[in-house]
Amino acid sequence: MATCTKYSCPSQSAPLTASPFPIHAPSPTQVQVRIKAIAINPADTKMIDHSHRGTTYPLIPGLDGAGIISAVGSSVTSFKVGDEVLALFAPGDKGGSYQEYALVDEAKVAKKSGLSFEEAASLGVSYFTAVMGLGIGLGMSLPFIPGTVGDGFVPKTVLVLGGSSALGAASILLLRLAVPSCRILATGSKRHLGHITDYLGADVAIDRNSGSLVADIRASTEGGKGIDAIIDTVGAGAEDSSIFEVFESSGPKKYAQVWTGEDEIRVPEGVESVLFRSRDFGLLQGGTNIMQGLQTLLEKGQYKPPLPVRIVGTGINGLNQGLNLMRKGVSGEKLVVSL
Repeated sequence: MATCTKYSCPSQSAPLTASPFPIHAPSPTQVQVRIKAIAINPADTKMIDHSHRGTTYPLIPGLDGAGIISAVGSSVTSFKVGDEVLALFAPGDKGGSYQEYALVDEAKVAKKSGLSFEEAASLGVSYFTAVMGLGIGLGMSLPFIPGTVGDGFVPKTVLVLGGSSALGAASILLLRLAVPSCRILATGSKRHLGHITDYLGADVAIDRNSGSLVADIRASTEGGKGIDAIIDTVGAGAEDSSIFEVFESSGPKKYAQVWTGEDEIRVPEGVESVLFRSRDFGLLQGGTNIMQGLQTLLEKGQYKPPLPVRIVGTGINGLNQGLNLMRKGVSGEKLVVSL
């Protein structure tokens, strides 16, 4: 059997090692991707260091990646060998993106449409999870994804907590596409506020470290009444419960919170809280079309990388360096490794 190089974690918290590994053939519904770039996510370090999601070792990590399709399963109809794609991968021997060849289901793949491999690698997890935040967390219909039907919620004003994170930035871009008239407020670190408004298209960006955060947010709403909904992309509600005071008193008070691996954030009475995560796509009507929606948006030039890409290196050294940077905390950029 032909082999490729895998970059695996041999034991909890250990540095990655490079070793030969069999190249697996795709199942009927899968494609095989020759990985050209890997994006590093916080979930990668959580799995490597803390057995996040019930991780066992040795582990081939990796959720985000982009490359060239090198083989297709017998039932695959949307892609062919040679297509340049990005995908949402699944950590493990066959599906983790931290290897030269990985397998992924056809429904988790999109053509990269003119982006570099490094830019394309940065998109999957943040886009996919942002869709869950809007569709599952807030119950919105998403016109750019075929077949999605929410509960009819059309927000007038939304606050995105963590607008300079990859998920927060993707949420702003998709909110603007879903409801162009929506007033979008977002918090972020001071040095990233310009990116949040000028590049992502939020109406107002607010320093997350402001000593008058609640007052600043309310002052940015019509008549100071407050907001309809919050998308919490960083678990900010656990750190500062006063954030729930920004809701309009007679409004829907919807709070969509991403699963961070910690306990679900408790909310005040009257607030409708929904936990969302990328792996719950099966709960979203039309969920199998999520990546098809991304591919169409890219082809039409309606979606772009939410954050600037920082290439931290190549191969095993780049991956270990990138993971160490992620452990120290990253904001306002996406760490990517080239292969």
